[in-house]
Amino acid sequence: MDSLNRMALELVDEAIEFADELNIVVSELDTESTVIDFGVEADGGLEAGLLLCEIQTAGLATVQTRMDEVGGVPLPFVEFSTDQPAVSILCSQKAGWELATEDFEGLGSGPARALVAEEEEFARVGYGDAFEFAVLAVESEEFPTEAAVEQVAELTDVDPGAIFLPAFSTASLTGSVNMAARAAELAVFRLSELGYDPLDIVTASASAPVSPVAGSEEAAIGRTNDAMAYGGRTHLVVRKEFDRFSEVASTASEEYGRPFVEIFEEVDWDLYDVPESIFAPAEVTIDVLGGETYHYGRTDEDLLESSFGL
Repeated sequence: MDSLNRMALELVDEAIEFADELNIVVSELDTESTVIDFGVEADGGLEAGLLLCEIQTAGLATVQTRMDEVGGVPLPFVEFSTDQPAVSILCSQKAGWELATEDFEGLGSGPARALVAEEEEFARVGYGDAFEFAVLAVESEEFPTEAAVEQVAELTDVDPGAIFLPAFSTASLTGSVNMAARAAELAVFRLSELGYDPLDIVTASASAPVSPVAGSEEAAIGRTNDAMAYGGRTHLVVRKEFDRFSEVASTASEEYGRPFVEIFEEVDWDLYDVPESIFAPAEVTIDVLGGETYHYGRTDEDLLESSFGL
């Protein structure tokens, strides 16, 4: 497969060219690294969020919006599909890079992760990238600093001037769209963590509601996770049977039925103290090629209505 970062760079160029139309802002740090504000201070929007998801998956996923309802209230939903789930999701889209320096904290996702390739997913998939440019989407309330860029440069072995950092906060329209596009990611990651070979996942499709933008980052983190765990619907096509398919949906977790803000507050917002099983889509259909089709889970519109303030 071609370099994920090379494919993503073409989409970054598109974002830069149409920055005004996308309501995003392009700037350059003293390190000559390029920061693209998709939703830290910039408004961003639905189209910006969709393009950001394409960048995060290096163009290997199709993402679009449609209108649907939560509790009878019309809302946009994001639809996501990919025929390369192992590479596009686990090796690119997944938010697996904890970007932390003395003056910055953020969560990194996108193809630059494949230039490091030290997370377990890369060994499972057998993929690693090599390219002279790096594209890392950064989720944070603040813009990436020069120290953060230096960390990215050191770990990816890429010159700082060749690093592109699309940035957004969870409490932004782009952030709500971006999280709604992750329902398939949660299903694929959960299945992989349960011991299923990710290379035997043929396709992944999903939809989830775009949560209204919250007034704080913490409230937004709660809402966007509620959108997936209680409103996310996923369909997977796989090659082989597995005796733990029933554990992929969020309904398999003992925490199911509680809003995420409540769950996070109980552990003082230390997300690593939250059971992984709740980070999953609400509903999952798994279609085994030439075999059975399984369906697990259910959505909870009452919880979403309350979470979204509808």
